[in-house]
Order: sequence, then structure tokens, then C-alpha cells
Amino acid sequence: MTHHNLDMPITETQARALRVGDTVTLQHTLFGIRDASYIALFDQGRATRFDMNGHAVIHTAPNVRKVAVSARNPAGYESVCIGTTTSARMERFTGQLMRQCGVRLIVGKGGMQQGSRQAFMEQGGAYLAIVGGTAALETTWIESIEDVDLDDLNPESLWKFRIRDFGPLLVAMDSHGGSLYDQVAEDVAARRQAVLASLGVAR
Repeated sequence: MTHHNLDMPITETQARALRVGDTVTLQHTLFGIRDASYIALFDQGRATRFDMNGHAVIHTAPNVRKVAVSARNPAGYESVCIGTTTSARMERFTGQLMRQCGVRLIVGKGGMQQGSRQAFMEQGGAYLAIVGGTAALETTWIESIEDVDLDDLNPESLWKFRIRDFGPLLVAMDSHGGSLYDQVAEDVAARRQAVLASLGVAR
């Protein structure tokens, strides 16, 4: 397994170099997105002024507080706690996110499904898993909130974070059809069958 330290944005070649089981640390920029911002962009046709081409997004609705605009807080927001939400319910947006916005990487928890895997294969991208319950740690990896768009949807706005050493994250789905979640499901099924057989239970 390989560790990748990625200065964002990245190229398709860099995205396709990631393999299930590798680890990744992200640098510089990360965009926050969640249900309402996805719906605004892809169901309602709203536009964003952010250029997300080659970038990563994280599934989040951060806990922030409004502060005076300053060099430290250029968007007028300060991080309180920025954690990751479950990705599965945003499954239907992955293809559009990659095709229309050029996003390469999705950071989330819980995994995604076949539609996302197909989009990663076709467009060149990956899903980077983060452990649930680590919001306090994730927040330390975010240096500031640089900008915000679609802010009428707050806290499900579109956020631009400045990050440093965001990770390590686990490559759980890659552009070659690999999925850690499929591997786990197959392993669980095989072990279940072995246990049932050892108990003499027919299936």
C-alpha cells in the first residue's frame, strides 16, 4: 500500500494512481458540500462561483460561528467543529459533481454505491473514507474558512476550507472498480457461511 501526499488540485492521472487500501493526506484546499447544496446545484440549476476542477469535496455541514472578517477569517466565519456526515444519501449526485464541476475526490464516511463507483471509473476519481466520530480531530486539520457560497443554505452552504495535513484518509473506492466495502461484504458473507457450516446449519 502507498501513501499519497496530494497538493490540491490534482490531475486525472494522480487520481487514477490511487488504489483501494492506499492512504492519502490532502493539502491546501478542500470544499465542503452536503444535501442542500447538492440539490441547489444539480436539481435547481444554481451556479457556484467556485472552481472545483481537480479538487476534493467533503460531505459536511460544519458547526461555525460568525466573526469579523480578518486575515485569519476571510469569509467571516470561524470553525467550531467540522465533522463528516454519511455519504450514501448523496449517492445520486456523484456523476454530475465530477462531470460538471471536475471534482476528483470525495471525502466521507460509510461508503458509496455502484453509481459512484461507475463515475470514479469513467471520470477518474476516488472515495476517501474517514472514521466516524473524529470531528474534533478533523477540525484541527482545517486552518481557516477561506470563502463560502450558496450561504442562504447555511450550514449546508458550499464551503472553501484552507487545510494542512488533512489525513491520513483511506482510499475505499478507486477508479479501477475497487471497493473496500465490497471486499468487507464478501469477507463477512464467507465467514458467515463458515460459521453456519460449523454449526451444521443448512442454507
